[in-house]
Amino acid sequence: MSDWPDDQGNGRGYGRGSGSTQPEGARRMRHVQRGGPSGRPGQQQGGVPQQPAYDDGYGRPYGDARDDMFEPRSPRQEGYDSGYNTGQVYGSPNDGGQGGGYRQGGEGDDGYGTRASRPAPNWRRRIKIGSITLVVVLLAVSIGTYFWADSKLKREVDLSKVIERPEDGAGTNYLIVGSDSREGMSDQDKKDLHTGSAAGKRTDSMMILHVADDGGNTMISLPRDSNVTIPSFKGAESGKLYPNQGRQTKLNAAYAEDGPELLVRTVEYNTGLKIDHYAEIGFGGFAKIVDAVGGVEMDIPKAFKDKWSGADFEAGKQTLNGQEALAFVRTRHAFSSDLDRTKNQQKFLASLANQAATPGTVMNPFKLYPTMGAGLDTLIVDKDMGLFDVASMFWAMKGVTGGEGKSMNIPIAGQTGGNLLWDKAKVKQMVEQLNNDEKVTVSSD
Repeated sequence: MSDWPDDQGNGRGYGRGSGSTQPEGARRMRHVQRGGPSGRPGQQQGGVPQQPAYDDGYGRPYGDARDDMFEPRSPRQEGYDSGYNTGQVYGSPNDGGQGGGYRQGGEGDDGYGTRASRPAPNWRRRIKIGSITLVVVLLAVSIGTYFWADSKLKREVDLSKVIERPEDGAGTNYLIVGSDSREGMSDQDKKDLHTGSAAGKRTDSMMILHVADDGGNTMISLPRDSNVTIPSFKGAESGKLYPNQGRQTKLNAAYAEDGPELLVRTVEYNTGLKIDHYAEIGFGGFAKIVDAVGGVEMDIPKAFKDKWSGADFEAGKQTLNGQEALAFVRTRHAFSSDLDRTKNQQKFLASLANQAATPGTVMNPFKLYPTMGAGLDTLIVDKDMGLFDVASMFWAMKGVTGGEGKSMNIPIAGQTGGNLLWDKAKVKQMVEQLNNDEKVTVSSD
């Protein structure tokens, strides 16, 4: 057999491909230098640094094939890092010698010279954030509106001063009063609205609104010329107790004599129905509300005039502004009795409530806030009445005048000296039904 040549550390392999009888050993793998032709020693060609030669510590060039084929790698070899495992490739012809392989790129660069596509937007997250923002804004606006409106309420009526009150019944009873107060009106306003310049204030219209716990609401108009008895009462300002003298007079005289507290006391005494809340609005506020909602459409069945109120209306459908609306609800000389007047008032309130509650008003801040401001500026309520009570009163009134409930005059039995007499038996039955939250079956006639 042939003798195997020994490796003397001269860097040569076992065979060179000759025809020798000695077997050809694994050839030494030469290091391949990329990036272009070799240049002078030490000179970088095509952006390629000259690679140094390494020795494996055993007299053999590093990278000899025998390292892997026949011999295990020594710990020294295993721990060596030549730097070629970093993925860096030099000398790309497209990078101008600056290194066209992996590089640190800007935003959207994938590190290999290509632009990575932007991630798809997270619509669910965006919708969630938008929804939360909208809720926060609406909440802030609602809270701000609440405190703004609450600050405008004039809580001037103290129902604790009313004595000898009836027992509580089911539901909530509001006494709603339209007064002829000229407070806040200029001389030109009084002239335009035909209100005159009388000092003080009197009731021009009165209604009881019963808001039932089950939703069966009822509104009862009280004619100002109703014949009533002024009962015993305590003076709202003086605190003095005035006994019952059996004095008969018109209902609006009670208000003129000692204000809202005596009016509530008189209504309770003559009906037996406890009044839970009081609300009053003057001439000026009423006209401003109508103008703020853009006018109120009315269908007037018959033409009429009244020089005292300034009314001058043709028959048919027409839109009334604030001045015309005030004249419409105040007119009484053009009718045979105060009952016709109260019917007109109920009809107008139905149209006004429906107009004020339309989306065009409620959802439009340029209409909503002027409307609220006009009403609240002259709205006088009792000390225990809050905004939620005001809202409940408004929506109940809107429902009743819109046909959801019963709207009626208080039952009348006749007249005496120009004053209207109530039908006491029917009034008693009506009050019992209201106190029990039952449907009112009593007729106005």
